[in-house]
Amino acid sequence: MSFVGKVWKVLVGIKDGLVLLFMLLFFVLLFGILSARPNPGQVREGALLIALEGVVVEEKSVLDPIGALLSGTAPMGEYRARDIVRALDAAAGDDRIKAVVLDLTIFLGGGQVHLTEIGEAMDRLRKANKPVLTYGIGYADDHMLLAAHASEVWLDPQGLAVISGPGGNQLYFAELLEKLSINARVYRVGAFKSAVEPYSRSSMSDEARENLAGLYGAIWEEWQANVSKARPKLALARVTSDPAAWIEGANGDLARAALNAGLVDRLGDRTQFGARVAQMAGKDPWSELPGTYASSELDAFLADLGTERSGKAIGVVTIAGEIVDGDAGPGTAGGRRIADLLDDALDDDLAALVVRVDSPGGSATASEEIRRAIQRHRDRKIPVAVSFANIAASGGYWVSTSSDRIFAEPGTITGSIGVFAVIPTFEQAAARLGVNADGFQTTPLSGQPDLIAGFTPAMDTLLQSSIGGTYSDFIKLVAKNRGMSAERVEAIAQGRVWDGGTARQNGLVDEFGGLDEALAWAAAKAGLEDGGWHAVHLGAQSDNYDLLIRQLATSQAARVPAVNNGDLFAMTAARSANLGTRLAKDADRLLGTRGVQAYCTECPAPLAMTKPMSVRRQPEGLFGLLTWLVTR
Repeated sequence: MSFVGKVWKVLVGIKDGLVLLFMLLFFVLLFGILSARPNPGQVREGALLIALEGVVVEEKSVLDPIGALLSGTAPMGEYRARDIVRALDAAAGDDRIKAVVLDLTIFLGGGQVHLTEIGEAMDRLRKANKPVLTYGIGYADDHMLLAAHASEVWLDPQGLAVISGPGGNQLYFAELLEKLSINARVYRVGAFKSAVEPYSRSSMSDEARENLAGLYGAIWEEWQANVSKARPKLALARVTSDPAAWIEGANGDLARAALNAGLVDRLGDRTQFGARVAQMAGKDPWSELPGTYASSELDAFLADLGTERSGKAIGVVTIAGEIVDGDAGPGTAGGRRIADLLDDALDDDLAALVVRVDSPGGSATASEEIRRAIQRHRDRKIPVAVSFANIAASGGYWVSTSSDRIFAEPGTITGSIGVFAVIPTFEQAAARLGVNADGFQTTPLSGQPDLIAGFTPAMDTLLQSSIGGTYSDFIKLVAKNRGMSAERVEAIAQGRVWDGGTARQNGLVDEFGGLDEALAWAAAKAGLEDGGWHAVHLGAQSDNYDLLIRQLATSQAARVPAVNNGDLFAMTAARSANLGTRLAKDADRLLGTRGVQAYCTECPAPLAMTKPMSVRRQPEGLFGLLTWLVTR
């Protein structure tokens, strides 16, 4: 008994120790959550500091806590465009805020529409006699779209400013696939639907080149007009037409060249910049370190603003990122997840619905699932408006065809009404290796799909007919929604991509405007007066846990390096580092198990963090059945 008693005491001691350990971990976690939550009490008199350490997005993606903590790298920061605009507008009337600082040192970019909206908010702030200053080590196109609207643009003397304009090269794999004896079977409808060209050609087709020339030309003109209007003294033509001569004129000093051309206003390091801000906003009473100044951070300022809700509710559902089957997101538009959000809101007595789209499309079945869920709200006889952000193309346009009004900006990329699918088969590679296939078939579809022996003519015809049927459905949806004939839609479809201005001219968009204009239209259509309604973002969640995870991951990992930091060699190295991701995405589009795609590959890919893996439902339709058969 003495021995058993001693063992029992040891076990009790271990139990007590574990309890104490778990209690300690619980209180540490609780403290972390509370400290991660933005505290309104942190707002003080001085400058509003908006440090954009990542990308500007429409919707923040969900951070995988395990992956983030084990990856060894800090997660990329994401900042909602509407949060930044709201903060800038609120700062205009807040006596505590003496100036606004945009720290662009680690800024990685954003969509042109988002950055234009932020620039307009900066203009409103300056009209309220509040100075806006930006600081950076490297300025590129996206940086300048913001900085052009600042009172003072500061650049580190060791930094640079380079304007490249939209465009670039696409990789083509037809010759590689031929050497590997891989048969990339392409199914598409639309002469301008160039998504499949990388697997079937060695260069860009004339149709694709014509389409991109018109699209990028319009987007580039919009960018130049915006920046030139905000900074009339900027010698933009000199900077973009002959950059080598421009830099040589400053004896190779990139920072001095930027100053001479009017891209920036002052050269100075962070200490000098901080001293300048302190003159406007006051010195930091809590620190005497060089370059410090009194400031409040963005999250604390937003928390201080709070949320005002009065009157009837107008629902806002966000469709951001690639549209996929299943429950993915936020940050990726999972068809089932968004449809569930919309269906759950049917009982919320919404006065109207606004659909905010920032997506290049994706799965045709998921796009249709979302469209049907939107239509169920429309069937309740409430106004439904759609607001396009940076991109609303292909599947992003498909989901918009159950609406009463479509809003877009001139810089929006839309259209791409077309569908495609790519399936690799390996009959030639198998034959080279001495592998042959033979057997007995009772019908032309027996044993199909066969990736080793190849597809029968009947299977090929069936797959192409499926693509044709999906495209026909797409055309009918657009024709019905826009009040056009199918022939008229066909003339502007065929996979062609349009800028927002041209889309308005050809009838794909009703009027220019952003989310605010769409909300105002929906409220007026619902018979609501100003102040008699408020917007409710469906599925909006608290960022507390996300902030905690990001803090923990950042504390034990190296911060993500800024793409545009440092010199030209650093920029080149960063571009090379992204090549692997680019190749992986191209390979995944060829080899991945996907259904019919209503996706715009011509649309610029947003600089967003890598999305976590998500649980995906089996895709629907013939190509969904095919991918299930291949992977079962």
